[in-house]
Amino acid sequence: MTAYFIRRLLLVIPTFIGITIMVFTITRFVPGGPIERIISETRAMQAGHGGSGMSRGSGQPLSEEQITKLKAYYGFDKPLLPSYLTWLSKVVRGDLGISTRYQDRSGHDPGKDPVSLYFGILSLFMIYGVCIPLGMAKAVRHRTGFDNISSILIFTGYAIPGWVAGIFMLVLFSSQYDIFPLGGLVSEFFDEMSLFEKAADILWHTFLPLIAYVIGSFTVMTLLMKNTLMDHLSSDYMRTALAKGLSFEKAVFSHALQNSLIPMATGFGNNISILLTGSFLIEKVFNIDGMGLLGYESILDRDYPVVMGILVISSLLFLLGNILSDLCVALVDPRVRFK
Repeated sequence: MTAYFIRRLLLVIPTFIGITIMVFTITRFVPGGPIERIISETRAMQAGHGGSGMSRGSGQPLSEEQITKLKAYYGFDKPLLPSYLTWLSKVVRGDLGISTRYQDRSGHDPGKDPVSLYFGILSLFMIYGVCIPLGMAKAVRHRTGFDNISSILIFTGYAIPGWVAGIFMLVLFSSQYDIFPLGGLVSEFFDEMSLFEKAADILWHTFLPLIAYVIGSFTVMTLLMKNTLMDHLSSDYMRTALAKGLSFEKAVFSHALQNSLIPMATGFGNNISILLTGSFLIEKVFNIDGMGLLGYESILDRDYPVVMGILVISSLLFLLGNILSDLCVALVDPRVRFK
């Protein structure tokens, strides 16, 4: 099995190169890049001052020499393959480039943005920590009042997008009743608080966005756990265990539960890659400066270094998440032996 995972790790390299080559090529041919944005902004500024700096008859605010220097600065003066290899060599060294929007490497480097990571980890623990026990409870109490009421609640949450639920919670609990803050991750006087007050303040700001993050994920995971456990509860080995005198609770936890966790383990790695990239709509609603919002704004602004930096992180998370899913399945199911 060790050889299998080594091969999977080695396959990450060509897959990663293929993904980045495709997106890197797209960024070179999509119109409206940083140079076009600079020309547009310069034209607007000069138009506000009477247009005195524009070239005669062309409406071009920059000279050919200035445009050439801009292309060299942003790396657009080289052919596609040499330019990609230069970018890849920097990524290998841990340099994701300088943002063309912020002109800053450290403050807006997506690899140093912990907000989406914070919410992603909390969401992951909350989803699995709630869905597994809830799915078990629904399976053993199938068609009872608890099962029916909980099904209504989780399907209602599934039907409402997370950002819509976020707006509703902000209007109700922040605007009308003033229980939670209107947005952000910390309060205005956060630096002046004690350590305990800082932790409480972060949790206070985290509660509503966290609910918005996970509200749509409960349904799939809970019903997957419930249906899988119900299949195993009606299996022959469970009837045999009960016939031998094993209690129902012990039969569930000793036999049926482990087999029911296999489908949950299959999607564990993929959930990590999705959750850690954030959601720009939820981050926009709650005014959280996370990776999802950063990626969305970078695409709109054609901030290609940030776009490619987020692609590096998300693609590596997805590829490593697939390997992690296989590892989780092997740990949960002793019958699985990858070769």
